Amino acid sequence: MDMEKCRLIVERPYKKVYQCEDSIIKLFSEKHPKVDIFNEALENARVEECGLDIPKLQKVENIDGKWALFFEYREGKTLEEMMKVDPQNLDKYMEDFVDLQVKVHSKKAPMLSNIKDKLRRQINSIKELDASQRYELLTRLESMPRHDKLCHGDFNPSNIIVGKNGKMSIVDWAHATIGNASADAAMSYLLFALKDQKAADLYLKMFCRKSDIAVQYVQQWLPIVAAAQLTKDNELEKDFLMQWIDVMDYQ
Repeated sequence: MDMEKCRLIVERPYKKVYQCEDSIIKLFSEKHPKVDIFNEALENARVEECGLDIPKLQKVENIDGKWALFFEYREGKTLEEMMKVDPQNLDKYMEDFVDLQVKVHSKKAPMLSNIKDKLRRQINSIKELDASQRYELLTRLESMPRHDKLCHGDFNPSNIIVGKNGKMSIVDWAHATIGNASADAAMSYLLFALKDQKAADLYLKMFCRKSDIAVQYVQQWLPIVAAAQLTKDNELEKDFLMQWIDVMDYQ
């Protein structure tokens, strides 16, 4: 395949995302672990069976020594773009966003790994935290109930494609797990707070009202998911995430 004929949409240190005819192509660097690439393909396939309307995996292919994942192309704008150009309707967009996330949490995908197991591995691998900090985080994690709801893991408006008919599709299931919906919500809250604290507060208020979950319960997950987010090695986010870990009372 000639990638020069495709349109580059997103570029990250470890991948480039292209739109080519009826496909979205994630082209990974040679150094990106093959196991992670194939795991993303498997997770997407497993989520497809849940009944959600998501872009289906088309194929996995090696292009000039680089692994690529091909997904169905969904035409439309991201919900993030719509929020930016039409801020006066943020409440309406946020309501649609939360409704969609609650719908995701209503689904089951028993073959996915559990979020508590993933978070435990991530916390144990964090070099920025000392043994005492890791112990306190792991103790809190172990005290949390073990649920089996479908969790996206990176549920934010940039991963929601809105078609011309208003239909929304969720993309990027690389971090999908099953587990506690409040952990998924805590991650969404942090992703909002990185850019806009007002939007983050609005999100948390709406999510807790629509899911009938106490705000305090979601907040208990914040230091845990903030610590896990450190594993992405994003220097721009590091100070922000450390603040969430440092200010929490573990007693």
